[in-house]
Amino acid sequence: MQASTYAVKGGTGLEVKNRRVLRRFGEFGKKSSGVKNLCITDRGSCCNLRLRSDAMGAELARAVTGVGSVFRSSAKARSVRAQASADGDLEDLTFTKPPGKSTGTVLPFVGVACLGAILFGYHLGVVNGALEYLSKDLGIAENTVLQGWVVSATLAGATVGSFTGGALADKFGRTKTFQLDAIPLAIGAFLCATAQSVQTMIVGRLLAGIGIGISSALVPLYISEISPTEIRGALGSVNQLFICIGILAALVAGLPLAGNPLWWRTMFGIAVVPSVLLALGMGFSPESPRWLFQQGKISEAEKSIKTLCGKERVAEVMHDLRTAGQGSTEPEAGWFDLFSSRYSKVVSVGAALFLFQQLAGINAVVYYSTSVFRSAGIASDVAASALVGASNVFGTAIASSLMDRQGRKSLLITSFAGMAASMLLLSLSFTWKVLAPYSGPLAVIGTILYVLSFSLGAGPVPALLLPEIFASRIRAKAVALSLGMHWVSNFVIGLYFLSFVNKFGISSVYLGFAAVCILAVLYIAGNVVETKGRSLEEIERALNVAA
Repeated sequence: MQASTYAVKGGTGLEVKNRRVLRRFGEFGKKSSGVKNLCITDRGSCCNLRLRSDAMGAELARAVTGVGSVFRSSAKARSVRAQASADGDLEDLTFTKPPGKSTGTVLPFVGVACLGAILFGYHLGVVNGALEYLSKDLGIAENTVLQGWVVSATLAGATVGSFTGGALADKFGRTKTFQLDAIPLAIGAFLCATAQSVQTMIVGRLLAGIGIGISSALVPLYISEISPTEIRGALGSVNQLFICIGILAALVAGLPLAGNPLWWRTMFGIAVVPSVLLALGMGFSPESPRWLFQQGKISEAEKSIKTLCGKERVAEVMHDLRTAGQGSTEPEAGWFDLFSSRYSKVVSVGAALFLFQQLAGINAVVYYSTSVFRSAGIASDVAASALVGASNVFGTAIASSLMDRQGRKSLLITSFAGMAASMLLLSLSFTWKVLAPYSGPLAVIGTILYVLSFSLGAGPVPALLLPEIFASRIRAKAVALSLGMHWVSNFVIGLYFLSFVNKFGISSVYLGFAAVCILAVLYIAGNVVETKGRSLEEIERALNVAA
């Protein structure tokens, strides 16, 4: 066994040459033979140590000392990952290192951003319980067309908001755009709560939709850009978790409706509070260091990094930003740049993930869940919605804990495979005569398993993965474009789902959804890259080389 010779580079530029790896890491040398990229990560910490050897096996690209944990005061186990650049295989080893203390914090600012995710879920869910009562109050109880406009106006507004959110985030910055976004969110909620006509209600729903469309693109973008590499997956998936919590909050807010028919106004008015808190909280939150760097605001970027990760991390992150070769050397991308040969492939992956997410039938299953549960003897709409909502929250919480361990790609594949199997079970429960005596319970089981499978990957991963794979100069607009595809497909499915059910039958429609899920598995296996444990700048450089 031969010991390789390396050069160690820290964030300060200090180089220590001709150190033998085996003397430091012992048996690690056995595993590192032939490996081109070595990544040593301190799980839960704001810093990492990366080792790279060139084709001659002579250089260790850079090393950054771990300075403690984001969640705990002492770092216990350190993971050593050997990653081959050719095939991306990882090997995990562990060694111990003296505990450190982090001076940065990111969680409070992620929490403020997630107020946008809560409002996303709340505005989508609040109309379900309130529609019957507001229809009577506004005199449209017999007009299903106007009721449909009250429901779909939010989706239409969200489509507009998702396309404009990226441009606003690039022009004004992430935190300023959050504050601007709070305006339509608060005004929309207020108009809905005080509406005396259906026209005012629709305008309010439209404004609220624009607000949640902007936040649907902005929340995952901001979280990905401020989060430490090692916990970016867990923090990114919190976005989807809080969307689910927002939906559940809307369900809980509707409980007093049976005893107080005018309570629907309070339900809409409640949404004003988190909108105001979002605007105030962003006034105290640090701007994205990556956006500041792109604007040439170097000192402000360093200050933001110090707040988020601690002063020990500043030199390393700034080095990453400069090495990425983006930001100050290139202008912000325009919309047409997204379709250039340089970016078209990765942008198509982002759009495809959201198309698969919606065309796999999640909203259709949620829309039809009440009928499914009634066929099983569960007559309560609240109970049916609570089961679906609780399954979604539970699955998303599990996904948050797995995101940085299992990886994004594997969770996506597992998720869509589980959704395909669940859809097949749902379809058979409606048509297979052998299962007729058990059709009700099987339909409920299939629905719960489908929602759980969705929440493990197909739900949280796309919004997390997209800001990771997009280059910094196109990140905001590309995320906005992909979210636009989400809202357009969501709107179309909501509009035509029942028509397809009436024409082809629910069993055939569910089989179609199963086929989409299988196609998604094949597409993801061949086109999606794994991003866990890699900084945004590393991912950007790797994809640029691949292109």
